[in-house]
Amino acid sequence: MAKLKMKKIELIAMLTESKKIIELLQRRGVVEITRNDDEELENTNVTAVVGEFDKFRNTASQALEIIDSIAPEKVSVKELLGGKTEVEKHEFGREAMHMEQVMGAANEIIKNQRFITDSAAAAAQLQIKCDTLQRWRLLDVPLNFRGTATTAAYIGTLPYLTTAEELEEKLPEGCSAEVISSAKEQTNLFILCSRDVYDEAGDILRKLAFVYVSDPENKTPSELIETYSAEIERLGKESEEAKENIVKLAENRQQLRFVIDYLQMRKEKYDALSGLGFTENTFVLNGYIPEKYAEALQKEIESKYTAAITFTDPSDDEDVPVLLENSRFSTPVEEITKMYAMPAKGDVDPTPVMSFFYYLFFGMMLSDAGYGLLMVIGTTIALRKFKLETTMRKTLTMFRNCGISTVFWGALFGSWFGDIVQVVARNFFDKEIGSIALWFEPLTDPVKLLLVSFGLGIIHLLLGVSVAFKMSWDKGKKLDAIFDALPIFLILIGLCPIGAGMFVTVSETLKNAGLYMLIAGVVILVLTAGRTSKNIFGKFFGGLYALYNTATGYIGDILSYSRLLALGLATGSIASVINLIGTMPENKIVKLIVLIVVFIVGHIANLAINLLGAYVHTDRLQFVELFSKFYTGGGREFAPLTVNTKYIKFKEENSND
Repeated sequence: MAKLKMKKIELIAMLTESKKIIELLQRRGVVEITRNDDEELENTNVTAVVGEFDKFRNTASQALEIIDSIAPEKVSVKELLGGKTEVEKHEFGREAMHMEQVMGAANEIIKNQRFITDSAAAAAQLQIKCDTLQRWRLLDVPLNFRGTATTAAYIGTLPYLTTAEELEEKLPEGCSAEVISSAKEQTNLFILCSRDVYDEAGDILRKLAFVYVSDPENKTPSELIETYSAEIERLGKESEEAKENIVKLAENRQQLRFVIDYLQMRKEKYDALSGLGFTENTFVLNGYIPEKYAEALQKEIESKYTAAITFTDPSDDEDVPVLLENSRFSTPVEEITKMYAMPAKGDVDPTPVMSFFYYLFFGMMLSDAGYGLLMVIGTTIALRKFKLETTMRKTLTMFRNCGISTVFWGALFGSWFGDIVQVVARNFFDKEIGSIALWFEPLTDPVKLLLVSFGLGIIHLLLGVSVAFKMSWDKGKKLDAIFDALPIFLILIGLCPIGAGMFVTVSETLKNAGLYMLIAGVVILVLTAGRTSKNIFGKFFGGLYALYNTATGYIGDILSYSRLLALGLATGSIASVINLIGTMPENKIVKLIVLIVVFIVGHIANLAINLLGAYVHTDRLQFVELFSKFYTGGGREFAPLTVNTKYIKFKEENSND
């Protein structure tokens, strides 16, 4: 298990069957196709075709986004978690025949949305004009009015408050002013002058910072406001009609989803075709396939098509992809490994190594049996009731296993939604219930929990050292394996009774045994750590440097496991405070009501916060403390040609049909 063994695949088949074979490989999803670089074979350029698929897919996606925003679909929780829609192969082909009709609907949806957007922009501009004209509404001549045969008019604004009388005193004889509207920092004016003083009045107004206003329309401001308002109303009605059209076209929602996935599959199929090598009558496909799928795929293809398939072992210098496969217990945490890095060529898959401790540490950090019970019930219902996609199923299974661990630790520590059992008994039944912990209560004995945390941490670290030992041993470096692992084991195990003696009573026999182991480990480390150096000084100082790194590194690593104590105490402490707040009222009926409300709200919040904390810090303990002892990472994940869809999936089919 763990990393599946990969084989190189070379498939030679008739050119006329290339598309059918690619489609079969896409449905099976077990072959990663690599580009054929044989200079004697021809390649096909599919850039133009792929570009068309991308263009149509983007159009369909845009139309679907518009529908979802204007006419959102009501989706139940079951449908939301139900995963992709299953379709038969023949249904897929039948739906593909209607693509042209669906794309027509998509273009119509986009056209209507574009009209709505343009109308909204135009209406906004018109509204701005209306708002601007409101202060000129009382003016009974157009804003572009410039006078008559004997008079001239100025229409504009002064950037301060003034009156008509004050302005007329500054203007020459033969001018009259009218204030149309005014505000604290602005006065809107209509000024009428005789023609012979027009220029003189203009000079004065310029000095007063007069700003002209105008409008190309030969209508009064009130008439313009009415015209613009009517236009805004018309645009609004037409936009509503466009929205109604989109709502009607929303009946194409499922078909659009199908088209999006269909075009994605077609694009990926043609991308795969671009990696093939061609002769006049045949094509050659190269790639990688997990060995466990090789024989079945070979039988299926050779029974259906004129083809020949050969499998070979990849060379050491090839960039072979990595595919993980683990037991039901370890599989759920594969995504945690992938989050860090896929295993490199020389790595083992760390998933089975870390899975037990991942669940163990998560439960210890959350450490409330009530919270764990909620996790187990919720995830179990979801796993059994809904058809979940693989990644979601793995995630929920992981949290279910973490929930089981949380129930285990919570029961050991006596935490069921904090101390709710004792609180209810004390406040509503006048009974005192002692500890219900199967082991001990961390809040009353935090030192014991700290020692347990350090003890588990040391075991966790030694697990990493053991894996590094096995990897070196398997490579034939047996002395390196012994000299790298043995002193670490002696030092860490020797430190246990010495360190524990700082907190609790430890027998002198154990302390002495620990001291001897510690000294032996230090001596072996100093004498062997610098063994690669060519001179005696290099060997000695290399050993001292290794001792320094071991002391500082491993002590820091061990102290990191104190977070098991910190997060475990935080969950229980906050839960107890929530219960205390709920029982503050004196009246029992009021107390019961308050407790129920505070209990529900408070514990949901506490669960959410500490669930996130447990997840993050459990990840950290694996990535920093465990992986650093043996894991390099940097591998490339297996990326087969597959049905990489968003909305649909093919129903399970027999590989021989």
